[in-house]
Amino acid sequence: MALTPNLTPRALKTAVFIAALMPLAWMIWDAFNGGLGANPVEELSRRTGHWALRLLLVTLAVTPLRRFSGWNPLARVRRMLGLFTFFYVCIHLTIYLVLDASLDPANILDDVVKRRYLTVGFATFLMLLPLAITSTDAMQHRLGGRRWRRLHRLAYFSAGGGLLHFLWLIKADYSRPLLYLTVAAVLLGLRLPWLASRLARIQPTRRLKEWRAPPLARRA
Repeated sequence: MALTPNLTPRALKTAVFIAALMPLAWMIWDAFNGGLGANPVEELSRRTGHWALRLLLVTLAVTPLRRFSGWNPLARVRRMLGLFTFFYVCIHLTIYLVLDASLDPANILDDVVKRRYLTVGFATFLMLLPLAITSTDAMQHRLGGRRWRRLHRLAYFSAGGGLLHFLWLIKADYSRPLLYLTVAAVLLGLRLPWLASRLARIQPTRRLKEWRAPPLARRA
């Protein structure tokens, strides 16, 4: 039986928008009320990084949840969740560039080259950037549905990059990155049956097209 909550698409978008802004509001509140501890920069970097990863995993969870629940309006908030993921990644990166590295290009370059977690972190940002740029309907139309979908498969690689960035950053307690890794593995695993059935449909279609090819095309 499909699970279809009694919530209009507009109400769903509003709820997701408010929920995605709550972590930022919480951080701002703590910044003005001494709730960021002895090292505010490190705490802000940690929180924004966590929320970027969480929102990325939630974004990846939309399609499996929609398929299992049958509630199609979930697809309408996937773009918003992806953009909020990029938003928190940008804040996370800005904190490093401005508050940690003081916008010193030499210092930033040295860090990126020498610290592998920063190398993969910057690579992840570069993977997310084209996804954010092409998130509009106009860009999807310009690229075409097939090329747009292929480009947005970078979301899976960016999830791997974000998890690796977090894993290499941690020095002692690996429980949280391993939890995120488990969630990501489950979400990817839920896609396997659908992918297998899709491949099974594609192969006979390709063979049929080849069989129906004109004789001249076959000889060529």
